[in-house]
Amino acid sequence: MTAPSRDRIARRFDLLKEEGRAGLAAFVMAGDPEPGLSAEILAGLPNAGADIIELGMPFSDPMADGPSIQAAGLRALKAGMTLKGTIELAAGFRRTDNETPLILMGYFNPIYSYGLARFAADAAAAGVDGMIVVDLPPEVDRELRDPAQAAGLELIRLATPTTDAVRLPRVLENAGGFLYYVAVAGVTGAKRAAIEDIAAAVARLREATVLPIAVGFGIRDPAAAAAVARHADAAVVGSAIVDRIAGGLDATGNAMPATLGQVMDFVRALADGVRGARITG
Repeated sequence: MTAPSRDRIARRFDLLKEEGRAGLAAFVMAGDPEPGLSAEILAGLPNAGADIIELGMPFSDPMADGPSIQAAGLRALKAGMTLKGTIELAAGFRRTDNETPLILMGYFNPIYSYGLARFAADAAAAGVDGMIVVDLPPEVDRELRDPAQAAGLELIRLATPTTDAVRLPRVLENAGGFLYYVAVAGVTGAKRAAIEDIAAAVARLREATVLPIAVGFGIRDPAAAAAVARHADAAVVGSAIVDRIAGGLDATGNAMPATLGQVMDFVRALADGVRGARITG
């Protein structure tokens, strides 16, 4: 298996800068709606226009996620997906794609149960580039941060509308990859932030860090992705993509023949929106 590259995320953002545009970061839940189709969706995302992939680690108590991603995680767990299976899914993706940054996103409990050093080593061996652990604040993340960074995994931190000038330096300390700005106070997919507020927040964050800034939560369509892409370095879309997966399931929860194509068409539309915008900052 391909080892991770500390530079894969940086190379992608450098390329986006050369092209004069922001990127599309697409979130999907590992194992949703079942492992086979999940692998096909994951493999198809780069060709559909995703510049960065966030792969969700299913968890039974996803407190930061709204109904869409909660449902995606439950579908994945019901289909038998585990953290080990998530890492294996990442390894399968990396065997055919050595360029697209791949980030694991989720919660600390499954990682802790798996074993922190083991998780870092296995994720690194699978070709994962970084992680976002939404319920692990910087004050207490050293037990995961140390083995992760030793393995070459970037620890991507979150900033929110309530992250003030006092706390922001702590958030940025030891952060890597990019800074994920959560545009709304609340759970994923629940509501949208005003683009004026996002623009002001991104400008403020740029004064504090040289890390690229990705903006997520509440981006539901190509127009919203384009609006964010005019200010941020990447627009993150998750709930709207997993909603397309859910919409392609029949009454028994099985995917229909057109599901994969419908999901890829939506990602292409998001990518077109992002590519049609330009970064202003």
